[in-house]
Amino acid sequence: MDQKALSMFAHLSKTLHFGKTAQAHHISPSTLSRAIQRLEDEVGGELLHRDNRTVVLTDVGKKFKIYAEHQLEQWHSFKQSLDHKQVALTGKLHIYCSVTAAYSHLPPLLERFRARHPLVEIMLTTGDAADALEQVQNQSVDFAIAAAPENLPRSVYFHHLDTIALTVIAPTMTCKVQQQLSQKVLSWSEIPIILPEHGAARKRFELWYRKKQQGKPTIYATVSGHEALVSMVALGCGVGIVPQVVVDNSPVKDRVSNLENIGDIEPFELGVCCLNQSKAQPLIKAFFSSII
Repeated sequence: MDQKALSMFAHLSKTLHFGKTAQAHHISPSTLSRAIQRLEDEVGGELLHRDNRTVVLTDVGKKFKIYAEHQLEQWHSFKQSLDHKQVALTGKLHIYCSVTAAYSHLPPLLERFRARHPLVEIMLTTGDAADALEQVQNQSVDFAIAAAPENLPRSVYFHHLDTIALTVIAPTMTCKVQQQLSQKVLSWSEIPIILPEHGAARKRFELWYRKKQQGKPTIYATVSGHEALVSMVALGCGVGIVPQVVVDNSPVKDRVSNLENIGDIEPFELGVCCLNQSKAQPLIKAFFSSII
């Protein structure tokens, strides 16, 4: 099968978004759609259920995704085996991400890269996810796992990885916060709230809270890093808004619970970003080649 078509399908099976995959491969969504249709004709079955709003892999599509990824990896290995003059990449690759992303999203990204380029040394720095883009712009790191900003700087390249859901969590222990949340009508302006200092989650909280029209919120504390926020909620200090993936990977996840029926909170896009001017550098180029 055509390697380019397989690559586009593999990317689409992760993003489930024709626009994002088309942009990543520098083609139009209609061209991508025709390429997928040709694959479906060749396979003899529907790979995706799609309508105007959603894209979902079919059972055949899920099996074909495994096949496509395997074929692409085999093709890459074959090309490398023919290039006897290829010089093994060496050097250091500086990466920044949150502690949670180091568990949830970084390992599969590095696994294939490390298999192809074992001599490259990985230098990992963890910190507040909200600082990731700044780390790239300051050239403190080569790339970072970051939330997509509302307005992406022209100097930055962003590769979509995942769509991250946000949730409002509360302590499960008996405390004043639990008593306030047990009321039939919640007075949100009186419930202590723990917020990130800045970043995507903070902006989405402010939008969500404004819709409630209950005056100024009671900010108990602002913290650097979502992981610390979950811990403070677990201690009964207040409620907080965090990415669901942070809760799922938290050592205190059994001491917090998600609040239900409190209104929709817009998710955010998570991706890998680097400076556009750095994309052509051998290590950066090799890294993106291994994940696309």
